[in-house]
Amino acid sequence: MPNMLLHNVNVLGSVATSSLTAWRGCLVVRSVAQPEKPLVLYDMEACPYCRRVREALTALNLDVDIRPCPKGGRRFRPEAEAMGGKQQYPLLVDNNTGKVLYESTAIVEYLFREYAGRPVPRFYSARAHQGALGSIASATSGLRGLRAEAARAPAQPLHLWSFEGSPFSRLVREKLCELEIPYTLHNLGKEHWTEIGPAKQRIKPGPYRPIPGGKRDVFFQQHQRVQVPYLEDPNTDASLFESSRILDYLDRTYAG
Repeated sequence: MPNMLLHNVNVLGSVATSSLTAWRGCLVVRSVAQPEKPLVLYDMEACPYCRRVREALTALNLDVDIRPCPKGGRRFRPEAEAMGGKQQYPLLVDNNTGKVLYESTAIVEYLFREYAGRPVPRFYSARAHQGALGSIASATSGLRGLRAEAARAPAQPLHLWSFEGSPFSRLVREKLCELEIPYTLHNLGKEHWTEIGPAKQRIKPGPYRPIPGGKRDVFFQQHQRVQVPYLEDPNTDASLFESSRILDYLDRTYAG
């Protein structure tokens, strides 16, 4: 199967994943101030419980340092166990408050309470059916982002602009997880309903103008567009839009 055809099939699977999770992690509920010290999330991209935490981070527009911990991984799993006492994911470390938290429900409640000063919105509250639907959602993405692949470690973490519900961004996060590449996840959730839709086909017609002063506005001023995924690699000075180009870059630069 040609690479682009396979990529398009994977995109469709990722769209199904977002649909099964009700497209949570797309719209910002409340854009909060970034903490002085970065949050750290020991994460497995294909894990439905880790996904719940990433959805909440997008809802709050909070950035986070991701330490990928796929099955069979050796780079960050020992570090996570030393930090929290066991290999269980998600694991959130907040060096601003000294909190080390397991369990997605506890982490989501903590994020909304600590950084937004409010209870968890109903849309992001834990439901009995979410575990089963989340597992099905991971299966529709072919369980990518679950198991480690041989890869070279970068000297410095990468930077990815993304939001959880983006099907194209998910493909890149899956690859970063499999390669155990640490990165700062810059959440760039949609700040208004008029931003719903693909970057080149939003609901609101005409030239795109983000809300002044927001994270999307800052990104727009730098790049003259707001499109995710966007990757920057300080190790090579590479900067790329488009998931297919980013995936090809990661394979050429770090895989094997």
